[in-house]
Amino acid sequence: MLTVLIDYESGNLHSAEKAFQRMAREVGGGQVIVSDRAEDVARADRIVLPGDGAFPACAQALKGRENLFDALREAVETRGRPFLGICVGMQLMARIGHEYQDTPGLGWIDGEVTRITPDDPALKVPHMGWNDLVIDRPHPVLAGIETGQHAYFVHSYQMQVNAADQLLAHADYAGPITAIVGRDTMIGTQFHPEKSQATGLRLIANFLTWTP
Repeated sequence: MLTVLIDYESGNLHSAEKAFQRMAREVGGGQVIVSDRAEDVARADRIVLPGDGAFPACAQALKGRENLFDALREAVETRGRPFLGICVGMQLMARIGHEYQDTPGLGWIDGEVTRITPDDPALKVPHMGWNDLVIDRPHPVLAGIETGQHAYFVHSYQMQVNAADQLLAHADYAGPITAIVGRDTMIGTQFHPEKSQATGLRLIANFLTWTP
């Protein structure tokens, strides 16, 4: 069993790598590697796409690696490999992002990425720090995670999900903030599970043992 964390120079992968490797050891989840090689993504049993920074820059960095991008789409869309997007990696699952300029995403989730606009203007953007999760729909990767458990967020843009059945969890920041999306063999978290202590580690362990 091989899990590949995709390195496309759009985020610090060190903490994610350590968290996934730790949980793989604990649950018998096989090998976890970080790679920018299309051949590794092609042979992966599970794929993780992290991401930090602006949507257009991350999209360009990913799509600019043509073989890597094609290998990702083939693995997830055609062969149904379990996929986890983290932070901007989750946002890239949307149809389009509106950060700075309109930028197409992967189109896996029926949604668009827009700037956070809290109902209370006193609340700062970015939305940064710990916030409680509200579970909207059950999912195997959320087993053992309940409403009220908290996760670590840091972002100025969020995904507005158009298909209600693809919104798995949200948080409140003077209005709903999309926290987890998913469909088929794909799931994405706006928060950083590798920085979310027990809740995040449980989600990682569930992903590593998930059989869609």
